[in-house]
Amino acid sequence: MSGAGETSDGAAGQEAEADGEPPHGACHLEQVKDDKEAPPAAKQPRLEHACLDLPTTESLVEHAADLTGSHGNAGTEEEVARHSENEMASVVQGKEVETELKWHENGEENREVFAQTEEERVDETEEEEKSPEDISTEQHYHGLEFSQNPQMLTGSWAEYTHTTENYLRGCKWAPDGSCIVSNSADNVLRVYNLPPELYSSRWDMLSEMSPVLKMAEGETIYDYCWFPKMSSMDPDTCFIASSSRDNPVHIWDAFYGDVRASFRPYNHLDELTAAHSLCFSPDGSQLYCGFDKIVRVFHTERPGRECEERPTMVKKQGQTGIISCIAFSPCQSMYACGSYSRSTGIYSCEDGSLLALLPTRHHGGLTHLLFSPNGYHLYTGGRKDSEILSWDLREPGRVLFSMQRSVDTNQRIYFDLDRSGQYLLSGDTDGSVSVWDTLTAPPDGNEDLLQPVLQFQAHRDCTNGISVHPFMPLLATSSGQRQFCWPSDSEKSESDSEENVMISDGVRKDNALVLWWAGPVGSSTVSSTNEREQEEEPTVLQQRA
Repeated sequence: MSGAGETSDGAAGQEAEADGEPPHGACHLEQVKDDKEAPPAAKQPRLEHACLDLPTTESLVEHAADLTGSHGNAGTEEEVARHSENEMASVVQGKEVETELKWHENGEENREVFAQTEEERVDETEEEEKSPEDISTEQHYHGLEFSQNPQMLTGSWAEYTHTTENYLRGCKWAPDGSCIVSNSADNVLRVYNLPPELYSSRWDMLSEMSPVLKMAEGETIYDYCWFPKMSSMDPDTCFIASSSRDNPVHIWDAFYGDVRASFRPYNHLDELTAAHSLCFSPDGSQLYCGFDKIVRVFHTERPGRECEERPTMVKKQGQTGIISCIAFSPCQSMYACGSYSRSTGIYSCEDGSLLALLPTRHHGGLTHLLFSPNGYHLYTGGRKDSEILSWDLREPGRVLFSMQRSVDTNQRIYFDLDRSGQYLLSGDTDGSVSVWDTLTAPPDGNEDLLQPVLQFQAHRDCTNGISVHPFMPLLATSSGQRQFCWPSDSEKSESDSEENVMISDGVRKDNALVLWWAGPVGSSTVSSTNEREQEEEPTVLQQRA
């Protein structure tokens, strides 16, 4: 796999960074004298027992101290050159998921297959595919608790003030929970490590987060996603795929910040075209890219332009529009595609055949969709659409219930599910976050409106992104949106124009990435956190103003 210095795409991405530094400037490599290889500065080893006995455990405090001490170590320059195309082939060794779902027009036989119990699926597939690390994570998983509002822990604000209107466009936790990536209007992907103070009881020592990596794209970033098998213990699995306007799909090294590879999609005129949506297959062997009425599938171990084309519109039948979002079922060999034409299609992973086309219910183009952990439900949301719909895939076309949120923009407003699938969380354009308990939905499926169990104000501006930590009761939210100036009259004087600009600058802005604690908290931690909030709240508000 070629590095950033060996490809023209990597060079173009580096030169486009807003602050003039290369994407890997935050992670300068130094020589290590020890014979034992030390972890790079940009990443921290994953703590497998990070969330066991919060808030006070001596082992966690010692582990956090070790983690902080190793943060300054760096790898050798020879390690940077290790990313070759042959190594990408060794990363992906997961076998293809066997197809167990065959839907036909009668639908009865297929619904029986699709409605098999979750226990049977675990016995047949999941036990073989689970690694010891996955089993350990499940044992240490702590559920979310929404008996009270989540507590704000820390965040990043100053990072997004260097550029005018540098609002965020979502955030996503890494699959192993060791770090989080954010997208912003300056076309830079920023990676933040999980603060080591969260593993101890000294939450009052938390300071503003700073990114350890910056990866700059040349144009507007359409979509981005983590490699699903990512683990900080294996640097070869740490990479992020991103797609931007007029550029190929880039694979970014999440350890060093350089371009590891690129996938080049071409249209029927042999012109390079940009993917509007990205999603890795669950085993990481394939990368699905959404385009206008077509999905292109690249093999992860084989970068370049070779791909499989799967049209979503065949003989004027099927799903129209630009494929704006893609999601895979965790239990069945199928995936869902949402389009800007307001349609949702279910496809087979085996050959890309259309299994079901859901009725058009949204008022705007789809921007995000998610499967429930058991694979029975599909949640969809659109732009300028106040509804999040829950579809029953055991009876395709049936809406179980809807959830209301305020969406007055074309921007993607993400939503997320916790690991159990019980809670669905979403922000809105008013800055608040709503939490729904999907298990309290009426079983009869009368399409009733499901009321949120909790709502809290997370930001002063649009809360466009929300991501639930894989195994800790942590939430990450991102905020901001494009602010439009007041319309000016060309016949007015220059002083009047300046006054209009001043009025537009007075619009409330809150461009920030914030971490929230949404789990049980000990008395000592509660008191220390409350004291910190009371003492530092004016400072925090001033930073976010």
